[in-house]
Amino acid sequence: MTKYRIGVDVGGTNTDAAIIDILGIDSLSRGVCASTKTPTTSDVTSGIYTAIQNVLEQSSVDRQDVVSVAIGTTHFVNAVVQADSSRLSKVAVVRLCGPFTRQVPPFTEFPSDLKRIMGGPVFYLDGGLEIDGREIAPLNVEQIKATVKNIQAAAIKMVALLGVFSPLDHNGIHEETCKKLMLDFDPSLSIVCSHSIGRIGFLERENATILNASILAFARKTVRAFCSAMAKLQLRCPLYLTQNDGTLTDAATAAELPIKTFASGPTNSMTGAAFLANLDRGGGSKQSDRQVLVVDIGGTTTDVCALLPSGFPRQASNFVEVGGVRTAFSMPDVLSVGLGGGSRVVVDEQTGVVSVGPESVGHYLTSRAMAFGGDVMTATDIVAASAKADIGDRKMVEHIPAQVVTKAREQIRKILERAIDGVKISDQPVVLLLVGGGSVIQMDALNGVTECIMPPHHDSANAVGAAIAKVAGEIDVIELLEGRDEKQVFEAAKQRAIDAAVARGAERDGVKIATIEKIPLAYATNKVTRLVIKAIGNLAPLDIDNLASESNTFQDNINDNLEGNEKEPSKSNKRRETPHFAAKPSLQIDLDTYQPDVRNNTWYISPVDLEFMAAGTGVLGTGGGGPSRIQYLHCLQFLQAPGYAGNMRVVKPASLRDSDVCVMGSWFGAPSVSSERLSAGTELALAIESCAQVTGKKDFHAIVTDEIGGGNGLSAFPSGVMYDIPVVDGDLMGRAYPTLEHCTPYVYGLSSTPCAVADGRGNVSIILHAESNRRAETMARSQCVDLGNRVALSTAPLTGAETKKYIIPNTISQAWYIGRAVYRARRSKKDMIQTIFDTSPGKLLYTGKIIDVKRDVSRGYTMGYCLLAPLSSDERETTISSSCGAGMEESRYLVIPFQNEFLYAAYTDPDAPEEITKQEVICTVPDLISILGQDGEAIGSQELRYGLKVNVIAMAAHPLWTTREGLSIGGPKGFRLDMEWTKLGEYWEPRSVIEEFNRVV
Repeated sequence: MTKYRIGVDVGGTNTDAAIIDILGIDSLSRGVCASTKTPTTSDVTSGIYTAIQNVLEQSSVDRQDVVSVAIGTTHFVNAVVQADSSRLSKVAVVRLCGPFTRQVPPFTEFPSDLKRIMGGPVFYLDGGLEIDGREIAPLNVEQIKATVKNIQAAAIKMVALLGVFSPLDHNGIHEETCKKLMLDFDPSLSIVCSHSIGRIGFLERENATILNASILAFARKTVRAFCSAMAKLQLRCPLYLTQNDGTLTDAATAAELPIKTFASGPTNSMTGAAFLANLDRGGGSKQSDRQVLVVDIGGTTTDVCALLPSGFPRQASNFVEVGGVRTAFSMPDVLSVGLGGGSRVVVDEQTGVVSVGPESVGHYLTSRAMAFGGDVMTATDIVAASAKADIGDRKMVEHIPAQVVTKAREQIRKILERAIDGVKISDQPVVLLLVGGGSVIQMDALNGVTECIMPPHHDSANAVGAAIAKVAGEIDVIELLEGRDEKQVFEAAKQRAIDAAVARGAERDGVKIATIEKIPLAYATNKVTRLVIKAIGNLAPLDIDNLASESNTFQDNINDNLEGNEKEPSKSNKRRETPHFAAKPSLQIDLDTYQPDVRNNTWYISPVDLEFMAAGTGVLGTGGGGPSRIQYLHCLQFLQAPGYAGNMRVVKPASLRDSDVCVMGSWFGAPSVSSERLSAGTELALAIESCAQVTGKKDFHAIVTDEIGGGNGLSAFPSGVMYDIPVVDGDLMGRAYPTLEHCTPYVYGLSSTPCAVADGRGNVSIILHAESNRRAETMARSQCVDLGNRVALSTAPLTGAETKKYIIPNTISQAWYIGRAVYRARRSKKDMIQTIFDTSPGKLLYTGKIIDVKRDVSRGYTMGYCLLAPLSSDERETTISSSCGAGMEESRYLVIPFQNEFLYAAYTDPDAPEEITKQEVICTVPDLISILGQDGEAIGSQELRYGLKVNVIAMAAHPLWTTREGLSIGGPKGFRLDMEWTKLGEYWEPRSVIEEFNRVV
C-alpha cells in the first residue's frame, strides 16, 4: 500500500508543507506529490492546519494513508528571543556538584529581562562526577528533600537539574537518580536533566537547560495544539518535530525538550535540498571528490551551509547565542548574508558604483519592485531585465541601463562567492544546491563551483526536509585506549550509537554512522580519549493496518504527558525591553571617552576594565592559556559582591618594597575539565596559603600573575580581593607558555619549590623539593590527574626585589589596551590590526585562510599545526587589515606549528607543510605569535578549523627571553626545534594605564 509523509516548516513569513510518497522516492520528483505555501499565522497552529489541508487537497491523498507528520517550527525560540513573559516560566536551578561550580553562579550571563522572568532560587547539592566517572560526592537524600521543600516554598514548578560531567557515558546517572527522588517528594515538579540537553561545557549546557525548563509549559500546550490540529484534519498518525541537527523526535519528547527544535528551519532546508537533488543516492559527482554546499535564498537573506557526507549540515563548533544567552546545543553552522530577491539595488550617481543589499523590501516585493509596478530597483528586477526568468512585467524594467544590470549581476556573483568561500570545509570542488524562493537571482557562473543544481520543488525544500527527516542516536564516552585494541573499542562504541538510533525509532538495517569525533584528553596519561559518535537512519516503517490503534495510544501518551488546556496563548504585543547585559558592560559606555579609575598610583578595576583585559589576555595567549571567559565571569562576581567594592586593584612594580612578600596562584590542568567542573572558588587561596605556610610567610603584600596569556591572565584578581592586596601590573611570562618552568624566575635559576597543588575539596599536595623545575612540573601534573585534571597551583613566594627583577612589566595594562583597541575597532569599523598596533607595536605576518589543521596529544600537550593559504583578490577586498603591511599580498602558504601555544610561523610547501627543509621561518618563540579572527578575537590552537579567515600577528618578546638562558627554555631549542631564533624587532615596553590615567586626590 502506498504510504505518505507530510512535512511542515513554519517560517517567519510563510508556512510550507509538502507531501511525499515514501515508496516513490526513486522517481524524478523524489516522491513529492504536492507542496504548498501559506502565510504564517500569529497563533502558528491555524497556519499549519491550512498548509496541511491545502497539500492534502492538491495531492488527493487519502488521509488514512498518511503515516507521519513532521513539523519544524520557530514557535519556541521566538518566545525566548522576544522575552515573552506570558510564555516563559521561572526556573529553580539545582547543581549536583559537591564543592565545585560556585565560581560562576547560574544566570550570570543572562540579559536582565530574561533573568527577571526566569531567575529562580539556586541550590548546590552533593553529587556530580569526575571526567573518568568517579563520584565527586555521593548524592545526599536529605539535601534533596530539603531542596524540594524550598522549591515548593518559592511556588516554582520548573527545575533545571545539572550534574558535573553528566553528558558523558554515565547515562546521567546522578541527574536521573536525583530527578526520581525529587519527584517522589513532589510529583508536580517538572524537571529537566541537562544530560538530555547538551554536551560538555557546564555554563552553556546549564543556560540551555534553564531556557528549556522555562519554556516547558508553553511547549506542552503548543504540542497539544498541534495534536488537536491533526485530529481536526482526521490524521490518525504519529506527530514528530524536527530538531536542530535535522533529525526527528516524537511530539511527546519535543514537548519536554523544545530547545532542540529551535534551529530546525535552516536544517530542514539543507537536508531537503540534498534529498531533492538526489545526493542521498549518490547523484552528481562522487562524494569523495567534492563538497556539497546549500544556498537557500529568500527575500532578504541568503543562508549558506556545508553538507557533511551524511547529508546533514555541518554543526557549529562553538557556542550559539539565543536571545542573548550563550548556549552550546547542536546548531547548524549557517552563514547568513544580506542578499535576497527583495534586496535593493542602489546606483551611486557620482561614482557609478552599483551595490546590492543588504537593505531589502522583504515581503513587499510584489508591490514595491519595479517588475511589479513599484519604484524600488531590486535584485528580482535585475533578473527580469536579464530575461533570466519569467518574473513580473519585463516592460517595467526595460529602462534599467545595461551597465547597471551588468554591475548588479557582478555584485550578486561576488556576494555569493564570498559567502560560499566562507563555509567551505575543504579545497575540493564545490557542488552547489540552490533552494528558496529567491534562488532565481543566481544568474552567473560562480568561481570555484563546478556544478550548480536547482532541484525540483526547490522553493519548498524546507518542508521536504521535514518530511524526510531521519532518526539519530548519539553517544559521548571517555575511553582509555592504552593497551587495548583501538579498532575494537571504536567498533563497540559505534554499535552503541547505532543501538541508540534504533531505540529512538530508526530502521536498524539502514542505520549508518554519521560523525565520529575523537578528542584526546590533555594532561591525562594512558591515551584517554573522548569519543562522540552519531548514527542516523530512516524512520522505521509502520504497519498501516495497525496505525489507528497506535495513533490512539500515541494521543493517550500526549494527553498523559502534556499539561494545561488546549488553548494556545496569544502572542504578546509587548515589545521586548532593552536588556542590560551584565557580562557585557562595554555595551553601556562610550568607548572613546571611557577612562579607568586610577587614583594615587592605584588602578581600581571596573567591569569594563575586566572585559577589555579578557579580550587582551586572549591575544597574549599566543594560541594557548585557555579561554578567559570563565575567569572573567568569576572576577565579575567579586566586583558585584557586597564588601569587596574597591578591593580589586593594580599597582606598578616599582611601588613594591624589596622586602615585600609577593604570592602567586594559577590554574593548572586540562581545558576540557575547566569548562565543565567549574571551580569551587577556594582552590587558589588554599594553594597560596599552603605554600606560604610551608615557607613561613604570614603576611602577603601583593599578588603576581604567573602568565598573562589566556584564562590565567585574570586569575590573580579574585585572590587579590580576598586578601585585600593589589595585583602587580605585570606577569612572569609576558605571554602564555605550556609549563611551570617557563616562568622567568625559574628560567634564571630560582626554584619553583616548595609548591602546592589544591582542589575544591580541600585536598592539598606539597612538593617540598624537586631536582629541577621540569621535574616539579611533572610531579605537579601527576597530582593534577589524580585530583580530576584541574587544580590550583602556587609556587614559593617571591620577594619584592625578585619580583621587580623578573617581572615582565605592564602586561596587565597591555591586555587592557589591546582589548580596548579591539572593542573600539569593532564599534567604529576601523582597521582592527592597525588599532591594536597603535597600542602594542607589532608586525602583521600574514592574512589568509586556514585550509588544514592537524592535532595530537603528546606528553600531555596538544601538538599540531595549521596551514594557511593566501586570500583571493575578492577576499582581500573585505579584509580588515589592509593597511598593516605586506601580509595581505603574500602569495605563499604559511604553516604555524603549536604545542598548546604557537611555536613558529614559516612559509612552506602546501604539499609538505611539516617538512622543515622546505620551510622559510619568519618568526619563532619566544616572540609572540597570535592568530586573530576578523573580529579581532584571538583564536586558540583548540579552536582552529578549516575556512576561518585570519590575521597572524607577532610582537617582540621581552629581553628576559632573548638571553642565552631565556632562549634555552623559551626559544626554539626549548621546544626541540632545529632552528635559530631570529629577532622580530625591537621590544617596546607596554604603556602603563596607571601612568597615563593617574590622578592625585
